[in-house]
Amino acid sequence: MPIPLALQHASEDFERFLADARDGAGLATRNQTYTMVEGVLRTFRRRLTPAEAIRFAQVLPPVLRAIFVSDWDLSLAPLPFGDRASLTREVQGLRQHHNFAPETCIADVAAAVRRASDPAAFDAVLETLPPGAADFWRVPAAAPSPAPHAER
Repeated sequence: MPIPLALQHASEDFERFLADARDGAGLATRNQTYTMVEGVLRTFRRRLTPAEAIRFAQVLPPVLRAIFVSDWDLSLAPLPFGDRASLTREVQGLRQHHNFAPETCIADVAAAVRRASDPAAFDAVLETLPPGAADFWRVPAAAPSPAPHAER
C-alpha cells in the first residue's frame, strides 16, 4: 500500500497552515504562530476526555494531530469550557514571555484549522463533543466591508 498523500505532504501542508494562521492573526514569524497554535490546541484538549480528544484528533491534518496529542498528561480531569476571554488568556499563558497570540487567537486558529481540514468531518466530530466544543471552533462571520465612497 502506498503512503497516504496526507502523510506524504504533511510538512508542506503544515507550512501552508502556519502561513495561513500567521497571516490571519497578523503575526510576524512561524515561531510566534506555532506557539499560538499549540496554545489553542492545548486549551481545547484540556476540556476533553482522552476518548473525545482522540476522536477530534482524527479529523486534524497529521502535523496538527501530532501537536494536539503531544506532551499530554492523561491523569488530568477535563476542565469546563469557559467564556472566550478566559480561554484566550489560557492560550496566551503558554510560554507567556514568548507568546504573541492576539485577542482573536482562537478564532484565527479556528479559521485556519477549518481551511486545512475536511469541513464536514470537522463539524461532525464537534457534534459528538461536550457543549462548548463547537463554540470554541466557531469562526465569527467577517464584518462587512464598508461601502466605497461615491466619487463626487
